[in-house]
Amino acid sequence: MGKGGGCVPSKKKHPSSSSDAARLRGSTTVTAANNAPIVADEEIHETPAEAVNSINTQSVTATLKVFIVFYSMYGHVEKLAKRMKKGVDGVEGVEAVLYRVPETLPDDVLEQMKAPPKEAEVPVIKAAELAVADGVLFGFPTRYGCMAAQMKAFFDSTGQLWKEQALAGKPAGFFVSTGTQGGGQETTAWTAITQLAHHGMLFVPIGYTFGAGMFKMDSIRGGSPYGAGVYAGDGTREPTETELAFAEHQGMYMAGVIKRLSQA
Repeated sequence: MGKGGGCVPSKKKHPSSSSDAARLRGSTTVTAANNAPIVADEEIHETPAEAVNSINTQSVTATLKVFIVFYSMYGHVEKLAKRMKKGVDGVEGVEAVLYRVPETLPDDVLEQMKAPPKEAEVPVIKAAELAVADGVLFGFPTRYGCMAAQMKAFFDSTGQLWKEQALAGKPAGFFVSTGTQGGGQETTAWTAITQLAHHGMLFVPIGYTFGAGMFKMDSIRGGSPYGAGVYAGDGTREPTETELAFAEHQGMYMAGVIKRLSQA
């Protein structure tokens, strides 16, 4: 506006938003927009915060989190969980976090059952923490073809998450431990699907993606199309390398699924 009240066109031309974004990225590409006069310092500071935040968001990719949540009385499920973490961590941009669910049995009972002490390095999870996971792998031993009471008690504590449907759309899978070959390698996972259904979670089975390892008949092997598994026997049998490799594959497979869903 001139002193006489008349409108005087400004000689300054503000760069287009695309030109400004390119300048902030350090682009050296010469375009017609780049030929605009250099703006003053005070005008640079007027760049909308939204534009800067948008650029920063594009340049920083957040790591996806897979929670491996398990209950293990004698350590068999925990061994699968740790090997599963290796599979998840092997996928770029995805990281696994180990958690155990709260114990419901008193110490004196666990001592009579000759259950070893829990490792302090694996924290006990609270139900509300599930909401920040990008996906979850639940592991538990069988009790008459269903999940152990400790894991069921944990699911029972997720009522607030269910009310808010905070877990809806999150991928989830299972891995199990049984005492015998007919002890529930499939049914223990199959009967647990109801927990996911009520939360609106997406069940991700392993299928036969483990390949040739799924068809080996030369040795006893836990696991099924529902997920990795181990035979514990009377508690003294250790997981075989095939069972551990199955668990590692499931971790890698789940991480890949979660990564693809995040990019959809």
